[in-house]
Amino acid sequence: MTGPVIVGAPGPGALTLGRWAAETLGVPLIVAVVHPAPAALGSGRVDAEWVADRHRAAQQVLDDARAALGEATGHIEYRTIASSSAAHGLHDLAEETGAALVVVGSGQEALGSTAERLLAGNVCPVAVVPGDLVEQPGTLGLIGVAYVDTPDGRAALAQAAALATGAGARLRLYTVVAEGTGPLPFLHDAERVLLETAKETYEHSLSTAAASVPGLEADWRIIIGDVVDTLAGLDEVDVLFCGSRGYGPARRVLLGGVSARLLRKARRPVVVVPRSG
Repeated sequence: MTGPVIVGAPGPGALTLGRWAAETLGVPLIVAVVHPAPAALGSGRVDAEWVADRHRAAQQVLDDARAALGEATGHIEYRTIASSSAAHGLHDLAEETGAALVVVGSGQEALGSTAERLLAGNVCPVAVVPGDLVEQPGTLGLIGVAYVDTPDGRAALAQAAALATGAGARLRLYTVVAEGTGPLPFLHDAERVLLETAKETYEHSLSTAAASVPGLEADWRIIIGDVVDTLAGLDEVDVLFCGSRGYGPARRVLLGGVSARLLRKARRPVVVVPRSG
């Protein structure tokens, strides 16, 4: 995480998380608003006037962001970007700047539009902030990781550890085992042994992963329940990191079923991380 933190289509929650992340990581903050680019085949003056009006509206959003970040420390840039869509504009900016993180809100921007399209092909972690975020990030002092011992899970852990180190926060790894897979009294001995072996495997991978981040206070939890509902309901973390499906040599973000549903229900900011290899 050496590039800037980008806050796109800024609202209060996204600005709060973006500022905290940038100051914690010691990197610049870029507040960006995307406005429509002139169409290649437009309707002349009407099209030009509409584009100009959207540009003025984008500038007003940036002015509001400046006022909200008036006491922020560190280097902050404010940019308007002309693009065919907000997701496309933010994606291009992230590639151009080598961004460490892109932060978007799920309040003003419906998750089915900008955030989800951005997540479908971004090259860096993307944080989605609930529209009703209240707590200032960092007050709880705990960074969470939805962890499984896969390339996706290990990439999420590495990014979470970097933020926890900068914030002086604790790290907690969570593995959620779906309901119905725990030991039940009517199971045959072979099935019971299989389930106990699976639990031991989870415990071993979690303890090994927690020990792999020296210099941090890290622990772990195995929770029985619905995977999405359990992770979405975590109130004890400042932010929750999770992996994504990676694809191709560019190692971009690609939402899987769990991460997509988690973003729609989460009470805390969720950072979706592309796999590192």
